[in-house]
Amino acid sequence: MHWDPAKYGQFGDHRQRPFFDLTGRIDAAAPREVVDLGCGPGNLTATLAERWPGARVVGVDSSPEMLSKAEAHAEPAADLEFRLGDIAAWSPSPETDVVVSNAALQWVPEHLELLPGWLAALRPGAWFALQVPGNFGSPSHSLLRELAESPAWAARLDGVLRHDDAVAEPARYLDIMLRAGCAADAWETTYLQVLPGDNAVYEWVRGTALRPVLAALSREDAAEFERGYAQRLAEAYPSTEYGTVYPFRRIFAVGRKL
Repeated sequence: MHWDPAKYGQFGDHRQRPFFDLTGRIDAAAPREVVDLGCGPGNLTATLAERWPGARVVGVDSSPEMLSKAEAHAEPAADLEFRLGDIAAWSPSPETDVVVSNAALQWVPEHLELLPGWLAALRPGAWFALQVPGNFGSPSHSLLRELAESPAWAARLDGVLRHDDAVAEPARYLDIMLRAGCAADAWETTYLQVLPGDNAVYEWVRGTALRPVLAALSREDAAEFERGYAQRLAEAYPSTEYGTVYPFRRIFAVGRKL
């Protein structure tokens, strides 16, 4: 699946806010190594290097397109680097003191099975902070599934979307962290985002949830699918004189190994 960094960054301020709400709960004074799993274009990873200038900060992502943008952030920072890699194959090093994963683990089907192992491998005092979307039941996603499962598209999009079980509820992440011997906190936030522009929610999902569908279809079929989906979103999220309100639910969990 190919990512478009420009489209992903179109609503940068809205996408970045959960990251800072997440990392604001990490109380690490002087970590040796900080890892950002699913670092994307690297702009937020760079803020981790600014926060902890004595740490080696590593961003990991499976998208060459995203990492090509991220490299620009590594040039002025001596201890910031980016690596191409599958999150599912990653494991912490003995010096990993902080792990951050912001809006990435929903793309890793087995992350609930991987999380206990990651936590077990961390040394006492290390932190693990994750944030995933919790809006798979919202119209933006349910309409996408309904269209993909309709007779016109089911054969071509069978198995492409796995929104029903992509993430767990906050209590599940809290339980995993507590069982792994962490002092942990889990919560959820719904941001009522006011998005500018025409059919703004459609433009939003083109940078994230719609990517697997676009990757699975030919250019002509993708254009046809988008037309139908965009119409449904315009009806579900009507614009107003001040923009389009998009409820944006996110799930957070932060743990410190005891």
